[in-house]
Amino acid sequence: MGAVRRRQNNIFEHDVLTTIGDRHGKSAAQVVLRWLIQRDIVAIPKSVHADRIAENFEVFDFELTDEEMETVAELNEGESQFFDHRDPEMVKWLGEAERET
Repeated sequence: MGAVRRRQNNIFEHDVLTTIGDRHGKSAAQVVLRWLIQRDIVAIPKSVHADRIAENFEVFDFELTDEEMETVAELNEGESQFFDHRDPEMVKWLGEAERET
C-alpha cells in the first residue's frame, strides 16, 4: 500500500483551501489546522520534514473569517480525507508498518 496517504483525495490541493490559504499567505494545511484551532479542536499534526514542522506552528498569526470557517465546514463529506481506521486492509497495513519501525 506504500506510505500512508496523508493527502488522500488531494485534500491539501483542494481549490477552496488553497484559495483561502492564498488570501492569508498560508498553505491549505495551515488553513485546515487554523480551522480546527478556531473550533477548539485539538490537532496533532505530524511530519518528519523540518519545513513542514515549522509550517505547522505558523497558524497563530492569522484568523479565518466567519465566512471562511463556514466555507471550510461545507467541505465535510462525512468521511476521513486521510485514511479509514475501520478499513481492514488499512488496519493490517498499519500493523505491518508499526512492526517495521
